[in-house]
Amino acid sequence: MLIDGHGRTVNYLRVSVTERCNFRCQYCMPEKPFSWVPKENLLSFDELFLFMKVAIDEGVSKIRITGGEPLLREDLDQFIKMIHDYKPDIDLALTTNAYLLPQTAQRLKDAGLKRLNISLDSLQPAIAHKIAQKDVLTQVLKGIDKALEVGLGVKINMVPMKGINDNEILDIIDYCQTRHIKVRFIEYMENHHANQSIEGMHGKEILAKVKERYTIKALGREGASPSFNYLLDNGYEFGLIDPHKHDFCENCNRIRLTAEGNLIPCLYFDEAMSIASAVKEGDIQGAANVLAQVLKDKPKENRWSSFDPNESDVSQRAFYETGG
Repeated sequence: MLIDGHGRTVNYLRVSVTERCNFRCQYCMPEKPFSWVPKENLLSFDELFLFMKVAIDEGVSKIRITGGEPLLREDLDQFIKMIHDYKPDIDLALTTNAYLLPQTAQRLKDAGLKRLNISLDSLQPAIAHKIAQKDVLTQVLKGIDKALEVGLGVKINMVPMKGINDNEILDIIDYCQTRHIKVRFIEYMENHHANQSIEGMHGKEILAKVKERYTIKALGREGASPSFNYLLDNGYEFGLIDPHKHDFCENCNRIRLTAEGNLIPCLYFDEAMSIASAVKEGDIQGAANVLAQVLKDKPKENRWSSFDPNESDVSQRAFYETGG
């Protein structure tokens, strides 16, 4: 069992397989040129898997594959199969923008993937284009349909932004209700790599939009999930991910591994330790020692303030490296 320095059980590992992305979303990396970390700097799937086996053997029971856009990493389905074959009952999920799902969903399902979190920030082609800086909506919707068709579990993530897509919150709920999938609204997470003109919506503002049509009941957080759940009066359940809220970190159970081998104890902290040398040398104990130190150093809570983050509260970390 993995226990951090604050007594919390850590059983969730998020693994970024690439920083590359085929979108340039306003809240993530709108100005990043199409230049990337050289392939030789990335850990191979075998090297990533060597560390993941250590983590699984020590108690990790949930793994999420992220990016960048993870479907850009060649042979990702083979990597997923490696994990599934090692521990078939592991909760194995992936976060994606869905653009490449029409041609990959079946292979992912066959490899052992169980669930997907899919970003869908607008149902209007022009707004989706404005956010992603690319004509994406038709392909994304096809990807969602294909994932449902092959039997993958699907959740939708939406980042509401004032003056951009804030009038689509109810539309996204309608879209998800008709498909019997859950939506989670995510407060915009301040970072230096985003478009600095963005103004996100706080949780209470998102809920106010929902209340324009529905009566809602607070259900609370489910275990260590970052999502605070709510129930509509028609029985539909949705979530709100609100990292500015004081209790957001209380039950945090996750650590993150980047494609270059940096093990990160908290999404919003810039500190990290590398496992790259250890896994490249096949040093399992060395990788385990790094893991133990990262758990010891894991902070009690993130650096977000309650309402109006100061400059010091804005993360320097590139979320496209850690998968959010």
